Amino acid sequence: MKKYGLTLLTAFIGGAMALGTYKVFENKYADNMTFQDKQKVYFASNPSAPIVSSAGEVDFTQAAAAVTPAVVFIKVTYSANSGEGNGEDELQQLFGNMFGQHGRPEGIQQASGSGVIISPDGYIVTNNHVVDKADKITVNTNDHRTFEAKVIGTDPNTDLALIKIDATNLPIVKLGNSDDAKVGEWVLAVGNPFNLTSTVTAGIVSAKGRNIGIIGNEDNQNENPYGQDQSDRPKVNKAIESFIQTDAAINPGNSGGALVNTRGELIGINSAIASQTGAYEGYGFAIPINLAKKVLNDIERYGSVKRGFVGVSFTELNPDIAQELKTNITTGLYVRTVVPGGGAEQAGIHQGDIIEKVEGSPVYESSDLQERVGELQPGDKIHLTVLRDGAEKSFTITLKADVSAAAPRVAEGSKSAAELFNKLGASFMPITKEQKTQFRVNNGVVVTQVRPGRLFDETEIPVGSVITSINKHSINSIADMDSAITNTHNGLLVISGFYPDGTSFSNTFQVQ
Repeated sequence: MKKYGLTLLTAFIGGAMALGTYKVFENKYADNMTFQDKQKVYFASNPSAPIVSSAGEVDFTQAAAAVTPAVVFIKVTYSANSGEGNGEDELQQLFGNMFGQHGRPEGIQQASGSGVIISPDGYIVTNNHVVDKADKITVNTNDHRTFEAKVIGTDPNTDLALIKIDATNLPIVKLGNSDDAKVGEWVLAVGNPFNLTSTVTAGIVSAKGRNIGIIGNEDNQNENPYGQDQSDRPKVNKAIESFIQTDAAINPGNSGGALVNTRGELIGINSAIASQTGAYEGYGFAIPINLAKKVLNDIERYGSVKRGFVGVSFTELNPDIAQELKTNITTGLYVRTVVPGGGAEQAGIHQGDIIEKVEGSPVYESSDLQERVGELQPGDKIHLTVLRDGAEKSFTITLKADVSAAAPRVAEGSKSAAELFNKLGASFMPITKEQKTQFRVNNGVVVTQVRPGRLFDETEIPVGSVITSINKHSINSIADMDSAITNTHNGLLVISGFYPDGTSFSNTFQVQ
């Protein structure tokens, strides 16, 4: 009996020591943790019974109960002129309510969507089109609490945004692996359609890797860092579309909500519906979470997305295109051009090559390449197999930085720190030692994004600028900014710093 008691006591002490060590590790390294790491800490500290697959019994209660507390209702408010001439209005005209967001008829200045809490300290993923150009962002949690949110960063190229509320110990949805999702498996869509909060619908994965051409067409660029199908377009946009298609009912207001598997794991962020009326007609589309992980971690860590650059443009082959190009190969990606100095050129890719495989997996559509590249960083390597003169050749490409990355957008507002932060229309990261030396400063934050139509854009404070003070308060972090921007005098905000070329500036804004 004493032996068993001693064994139990030893196990208890060992477990306590392990947990204590883990907590010390968590606190010490929290600033450098990815969202995946934070989730491991959360679920290690908050163990719960495993959720069994519902495929056999068709019972979704466990998965719904696990996910619903962490899906939030997002309400956004717009100023009277925030929609004038912007790309979102063009999207609304072109696609109607395909995005699943409430429209903004004249006189109505509010819209709504959904979001998913992915970190206990208040980080929430949603769609870019949900918060784009918003003056004020209000988040209502499942337990009926209300918070104001600020935009940490956005990525219009994937229609993702990362926002944050000031809260702790929040419930989160466990990040899954969207690569493991199988066509035909059961999934749940959780969101807030038609202002009906905490709505759960069920369906199956209908298809994967869908490119439906709805992101970025209003803002085409001449060159795409991932390689993009340009067979039917005079210009090429930088959007990455590799949607998970589902027949779970998704309606306006579901945008930014969760698509989860029967284990309650997040595999996608609901983004769009295929509809002639703006309401559900059978198919919805979600951004794969594996792509979202990379985007969200970059935004949280760097203030913007660090993307790799393949350095090709291509046409997606089909029988008609193959006949036009005089080739008998009807699947794969036909390389139209190779960007000088890009990774593809340096690796030996030629115009006329046909990309057959990426990392050993067959390439049938542009999304097969784009999604894989979109999950990587500049400097990462990717392996392509191409067909050249009837023979297969393998190449290892080192992805180059996307130096022409588009600058996303944010909001305008007044009074609260979150609204004023959004009004600036920019994202930031702490200054490095090298930048302190370069600009001869002891403190500051670096501008990593400037969003069109907001204060930084209007006063031409570009990416790469250093903000050293706001209202004469020294700035070293976003927390310093939150404190400084609320201390205005007569509604004036004075922001000082240095442009990328080292020239100093001091701009005054009227914010109230």
